[in-house]
Amino acid sequence: MSFNPSAVKPRSLGLLWSFLVGFLVVGVPYWRIPYNKATSSAVMGGAVLIGVIALIARVLIEARFSRVVLVLAAAVPAAVMARVVVDTMRDPTSHNLWPFELVIAFMVGLAGTVPGTLLGSVLRRMLGKR
Repeated sequence: MSFNPSAVKPRSLGLLWSFLVGFLVVGVPYWRIPYNKATSSAVMGGAVLIGVIALIARVLIEARFSRVVLVLAAAVPAAVMARVVVDTMRDPTSHNLWPFELVIAFMVGLAGTVPGTLLGSVLRRMLGKR
């Protein structure tokens, strides 16, 4: 069995790119902050950023509302998990409660993507897209 890139649907490719952009846009600022200095303002900044990406993705990509929300909300815990992996390689005791970190990160992702996707849906309607 071989992979045929031309068989990939444009919406799937668009969601993949959206996920990667969200992962980097949320992750890079989060990764630069020392773990013991991370505050709620940094987390909420990530929610705003992922919300803007969700808005853009909803307008540009022909995908269902729920799919856009879930894919982009998952970018936030993926960025957190990347940090958990790197930090625990340095110090195995640094993220003792990492499952809770992932749940909180997913909630932050949802808090940003749901309003962003809703606004994107409104813009789609205003632009005459279905």
